[in-house]
Amino acid sequence: MTGKPAVQALGIDVSALDWSRAGDEAAELQGAVEVAMTARPGGGTWVLVRVAADPEGRVLVYDEHEWECFLDGVRNGEFDLTE
Repeated sequence: MTGKPAVQALGIDVSALDWSRAGDEAAELQGAVEVAMTARPGGGTWVLVRVAADPEGRVLVYDEHEWECFLDGVRNGEFDLTE
C-alpha cells in the first residue's frame, strides 16, 4: 500500500482498539477527541483520531511524522486560544 489510507482500508476493527482520551467522561460533551495507535504494515505506526462523543463516526488516520508535527505544534502553543 502506498500513501495514507482511509481507516476502512486498514482492515481493522476500530472498536477493538485501545482508545485514549485526556480528561474525564464529561469531556465527551465538550468535543474531546480520542487517539489510538495501530501497527503499520512494513513497520511503523498509524495514529487514529476520532471524536469521543461519536465513536462510530469518522476516524482520521495520521502517520508518525504527521503526528509528531502535530505534537510539536501543541508544545509550541500553535493551537492555544487567544483573546
